[in-house]
Amino acid sequence: MKKYSILITFLFIIAGSVFNVKAQDKLTENKDIISLIEKKRAYNKHNGSGYRIQLYNGLERRARSLRNRFKIEYPDVYTKLTYKAPEWKIQVGNYKTRLHADRALNEIREKFSGAIVVPM
Repeated sequence: MKKYSILITFLFIIAGSVFNVKAQDKLTENKDIISLIEKKRAYNKHNGSGYRIQLYNGLERRARSLRNRFKIEYPDVYTKLTYKAPEWKIQVGNYKTRLHADRALNEIREKFSGAIVVPM
């Protein structure tokens, strides 16, 4: 009797697993979901995703000066100088998570005190 109850319990577990897998297949085959995922990937390729550290937001002369100083201090870190009227921005690094950006910010703030983390 005990063997039969164990066997029946085992069969119910297997049957439940099979139905669960089929339910997940139906969910991932949905055309709307696939379309949204493709749109999100295209958006991320074009606009980027993640975080950068913004060193400065202000006048052009000071922005270029800080960018040059940063390149000397951290030659391997990506730097981006952009103009959005009426101010210039220096953003550095490409970090996938906020945690990675915050860790880098702790090191960078020792030499560039006004730095902040911003989303891409």
